[in-house]
Amino acid sequence: MLVLSRKKNESIVIDDKIVITVVEIRGDKVRLGIEAPKEIPVHRSEIHAAIQNEQAKNGPVVSES
Repeated sequence: MLVLSRKKNESIVIDDKIVITVVEIRGDKVRLGIEAPKEIPVHRSEIHAAIQNEQAKNGPVVSES
């Protein structure tokens, strides 16, 4: 795991496509802003785990484009 330090309004860029910016630091909470292309899903880890569990039960969801 790569660990980086950032201050408010500083960003991290991933693969020239995803920008993560520290929006606010309040006590022990950090608010992040994430800019990513629409085709890249962005979820909190607990939501991602729930999606994975649901897909394991029911099979992957196929979206119509």
